[in-house]
Amino acid sequence: MAWPAHSVDACPACENPSAMTETTRRIGSEDSATRKALLAAAEQLMLEEGYAAVTSRRVAARAGLKPQLVHYYFRTMDDLFLALVRRGAERNLERQAEALASDQPLRALWELSCDPSGGALTMEFSALANHRKAIKSELRTYAEQFRRLQSEALAGLIEGFGIDPDELPPDVVLFLISSTSQILGMEERIGFTAHHDDVRAAVDRLLDRYEGPARDA
Repeated sequence: MAWPAHSVDACPACENPSAMTETTRRIGSEDSATRKALLAAAEQLMLEEGYAAVTSRRVAARAGLKPQLVHYYFRTMDDLFLALVRRGAERNLERQAEALASDQPLRALWELSCDPSGGALTMEFSALANHRKAIKSELRTYAEQFRRLQSEALAGLIEGFGIDPDELPPDVVLFLISSTSQILGMEERIGFTAHHDDVRAAVDRLLDRYEGPARDA
């Protein structure tokens, strides 16, 4: 998808590529529509072709912008990937908060964990983290934040579901939800779906037992 030509922020590099000095590369506004367009383009490339396809030229071409703009808003490609991690994590933190605040939090967390686009991005970032320490550190930080918020929210709900927290602690419940959904997603992405319907049906039965049948949002 092509985005409108750059016009939001004055950028000397747009008119003069040689002006792309270290100074100008640091002043791109984080609220710029152009920066958001570049991030959206990078995310689309990751989902469609994997993280290796995310180069400055490919991102710029997908956004319909000049290649110099990528390094105007992101000094390095690591900076772009870090911005993508933070963008996705903050978005998912908001979705998680909504799920945990719902009247069926376990089911909402399960459905959120099964979101195929989120799972695909997580896989790509995990693969990228094997080659970039900064990405690995950022992913770990957000993962810890996600798990802490989930655990705190469910700690007060587990007993109300009739679950013995000594037998099945909140952290174990969360691990079962996330690991099961991730394995389903990984296998489905390669076209392997043996017993997946049985697994999903079993999860639905458990959720029905503790929270009742799924209700419309």
